[in-house]
Amino acid sequence: MAYFGGKYDVIVVGAGHAGCEAALASARLGCKTLMCTTSLESIAMMPCNPNIGGTAKGHLVKEIDALGGEMGINIDKTFIQSRMLNLSKGPAVHSLRVQADKHRYSQEMKRTLEKDDNLELKMTEVVKITHEDNKVTGVITKNGAYYESKTVVITTGTYLKSSIIIGENQFNEGPSGLLPANYLSDSLSELGIELRRFKTGTPARVHRRSVDASMMTEQPGDLKIVPFSFMNRELDRVQVSCYLTYTNEKTHEVIRNNIHRSPLYNGTVKSTGPRYCPSIEDKVMRFPDKERHQIFIEPEGENTDELYVQGMSSSLPEDVQIEMLRTIKGLENVEIMRIGYAIEYDCINPKQLDLSLEIKHVDGLFSAGQFNGSSGYEEAGAQGIIAGINAARKVQGKEPVILNRSDGYIGVLIDDLVTKGTNEPYRMMTSRSEYRLLLRQDNADLRLTQIGYDIGLVSEERLNIFTYRKLAIDDEINRIKEVKITNKREVNEWLISMNSAELKKPISLYELIKRPELNYEMVEELDKDRVDLPLDIQQQVSISAKYEGYIKKQLEQVNQFKKFENKKIPVGIDYKDVKSLRIEAMQKLNEIKPENLGQASRISGVSPADITVLMIYLEQNKNK
Repeated sequence: MAYFGGKYDVIVVGAGHAGCEAALASARLGCKTLMCTTSLESIAMMPCNPNIGGTAKGHLVKEIDALGGEMGINIDKTFIQSRMLNLSKGPAVHSLRVQADKHRYSQEMKRTLEKDDNLELKMTEVVKITHEDNKVTGVITKNGAYYESKTVVITTGTYLKSSIIIGENQFNEGPSGLLPANYLSDSLSELGIELRRFKTGTPARVHRRSVDASMMTEQPGDLKIVPFSFMNRELDRVQVSCYLTYTNEKTHEVIRNNIHRSPLYNGTVKSTGPRYCPSIEDKVMRFPDKERHQIFIEPEGENTDELYVQGMSSSLPEDVQIEMLRTIKGLENVEIMRIGYAIEYDCINPKQLDLSLEIKHVDGLFSAGQFNGSSGYEEAGAQGIIAGINAARKVQGKEPVILNRSDGYIGVLIDDLVTKGTNEPYRMMTSRSEYRLLLRQDNADLRLTQIGYDIGLVSEERLNIFTYRKLAIDDEINRIKEVKITNKREVNEWLISMNSAELKKPISLYELIKRPELNYEMVEELDKDRVDLPLDIQQQVSISAKYEGYIKKQLEQVNQFKKFENKKIPVGIDYKDVKSLRIEAMQKLNEIKPENLGQASRISGVSPADITVLMIYLEQNKNK
């Protein structure tokens, strides 16, 4: 018999990046929250790459921050290098990526959790979800405690029945040598939840003294640091360099000669791995014509000599990993501190979730992060904040918060998982968004801060910062629309010097900076009344002018999209009753149970003709 440990509004199972955002969101919304983790040392741990952000992932971090989450604030405190990616391309795909001091990141997040008065941390393993009539009532821990709650958020990451695989060796263990969670999977299966096995992996960590960085290409940080959090205007910090090197034919030969010992190729690993983060042996075998692959040497922190070997994820035997690493320029005498490995784990089929991230047939049970079939710290944090918000709102008797695909990358991520499902660990990419020119990382606060404030997560201080920024952008756009640039001689001479065409007649400054070769900063010489504005506001003004036509087109598309999104489908509809639906469409619709016509239209196997049939049915039965 379990003893009674206490009563809570929300219980979060797991303390990774999803768990931290979920627990903080529910606690900050006034709910008494319990976070259970198998190890307090694993809070916000980075078991794989020591960085936050990257292509499309940076967008997610900015959106978490705009909603009132913690990831952006925490990484701004603890980063050791900052770089803006894709600057040679348009602003829609600019993505911030920073190297983290992984230990400080974890410690800072743990301290933030500890300081919240509504949040309790307990080092204990949850082994059972208790329920009555498919309604959550609480959890039971391995220590024999029963904690009562009407809502539970599962954020177990890669720990459920996790198995580490290195060559011929396989053992029941969690990431970075931590304990696995061996019992909760059975409890979830008893609830009728469909589980599956996914796989991910990580490369070796090596000792700094054994790396010859002089043989590699230095990768310094940006001179101008862009913060992740909109609460920070500027950051100034001494940055640590990363280094670039490459594999070569010798490396590939070592891999090919030992591929029969690879768990990925000899049948040991049967689960599905991430398509967009393949192991080095996978890259060599799948792309035999490629002469070399990039390898980045990344520090794991300022107070450690461990270096992360980005691009060399592997589950080959230890002796093979040592041999192949020592064929790489600059790593000839490398000392491995932690060997690379593959990890298999249980996760959910995300089609069992509502858009609120609540499991459809288990009232009060939410889930987020890698347990939902995604990959990455940023994807986890994005789901975590939404699951935490909605668990709290369920307790408070409020409607769930659901972000549409036109609201942000978080909306795209959740809609993709819930509506389309995934057969491999899901990774966010800019190409997944139809509206990426509108959903830029630089305007995440303009899109989501008001939503965060209405929810109750955004403080008055943050709202005031947002309000000032929004007004400053609007005022400056309106001002430069009124500034007339004449076609006098000195103006045309300046334009010619900037490789821009002469003016035939006066135009507004706003129209002038639409030219591809010009931007807001460059035309300062022509703008005598300009006041000094922060760089981020200048960038917004420039983007608004340059991409005005494209932005208008996407806004029109969004308006069309929202017509479908706003057509709600009644709860409990049985699609067998909808005559003329194809059998496949009927089966898929009954499985997913979409919340609106927009979501229904994105289900694989549901055709435009099926949507038309459904629209007619809903109209005919509207009064019923």
